[in-house]
Amino acid sequence: MTQMLQPGFTGGTLDRADHLRHDPHALAAALDWRTRLLKLDGLIPAVTNEARLGWTSLADAPEDAELILLGLADGRAHVVALAPGLSHVDLPAMRNPTLMAALGSLAPGEAATYAAARSLIDWHLRHRFCARCGHETTVYRAGWGRSCASCGAEHFPRVDPVVIMIAEHDDRALLGRGRGWPPGRYSALAGFLEPGESIEEAVAREIHEEAGVTVTGVRYIASQPWPFPSSLMMACVATALDDALNVDTNELEDAIWVSRADVRRVLAGEEGSFIAPPPYAIAHTLLTVWAEG
Repeated sequence: MTQMLQPGFTGGTLDRADHLRHDPHALAAALDWRTRLLKLDGLIPAVTNEARLGWTSLADAPEDAELILLGLADGRAHVVALAPGLSHVDLPAMRNPTLMAALGSLAPGEAATYAAARSLIDWHLRHRFCARCGHETTVYRAGWGRSCASCGAEHFPRVDPVVIMIAEHDDRALLGRGRGWPPGRYSALAGFLEPGESIEEAVAREIHEEAGVTVTGVRYIASQPWPFPSSLMMACVATALDDALNVDTNELEDAIWVSRADVRRVLAGEEGSFIAPPPYAIAHTLLTVWAEG
């Protein structure tokens, strides 16, 4: 990957302080008057004039909230509150304009902290009951796990692996468009890995399923956490054997081949045949790497 590029939601600076997750007494001692609480409106981050995440003190934590340790910085604990009564109904949609504007305005690395906080809150809301016995679970390990007092099962946050990829042919890139996207928006194709599949196999399968294109020579480019709700996007480029399209309209609204020159124009802010994904999306990073050749 080009060294100057940093995919969105990466580059976080907090020390995740795993040792505190295993030591309740040390954790309690770390949560003192200096602790910083992430400021959220629902799950939309507050952004300062300096393009940083907003933080406040524990005095502003909701009553009876569970605290999730995000990490340490400058010797101070940084946490996010899991408010009692919060449900998925309260979570902003992925394409919430306020959320997208906030993410687009954050300085590099800041969104990584937000990604961890959002994904953890979402995970807790989905795992309030034990998957083994159905009993209610409780928070432990500084918010990085839930335990079941009934059967003893322990549950930990997980991420879903997703491949996101460009097929290239004759100096052109294959891009797709999902239903309900903003007018003109096209991006890389993407899909979840399935059990028993490698990254390379998933890339080839997804491109063939969605666009009818057979590919070979899959190359890994970069990865990115994607907190909607909690995925790991693995960006790749593959070589298409031909350019004939057979679009699965259950998966895509449309698919097009775009020249390298057109991608360069669009990424430079000029008009082209499509609108690029936002800079914090790894599809933007992938297009940039491909456009540079």
